[in-house]
Amino acid sequence: MKRFENPDVAGVFDAYPADLKSRLLRLRQLIFETAAEMDRVGPLEETLKWGQPSYLTATSKSGTTIRIDQIGSETGQYGLFVHCQTTLIPTFRDFYPEELSYDGKRAILFDVNEDPPVEPLRHCIALALTYHLDKKRGGSAA
Repeated sequence: MKRFENPDVAGVFDAYPADLKSRLLRLRQLIFETAAEMDRVGPLEETLKWGQPSYLTATSKSGTTIRIDQIGSETGQYGLFVHCQTTLIPTFRDFYPEELSYDGKRAILFDVNEDPPVEPLRHCIALALTYHLDKKRGGSAA
């Protein structure tokens, strides 16, 4: 498990209920693992945006910000959020119409009582982490 470098982010994770914290920590780890496997992404910056743990490709500027958090006051629901003005959620829906659940153009939704499908999720994270690169090239990461 990647160590927290930002104490404010660590504090947000510590405030989650145990079951939600466990799921969000796994999602956080998957984001860092996916980024580490991609040469074009570089190191991620972990910070808070709108009070939510957020992951930025600050050095390479290759991708859009990924945020993770519970869904509103629903402690049993959490999500992976991307900027709603990107084409990412429609792209995710094209690739994974049945495997993942979505909230409009802003998030992939999860339930704390179910394991998310790792490979589709890893692919979606990779697409977000390279969104600006792929937009410039006119393609999408695979």
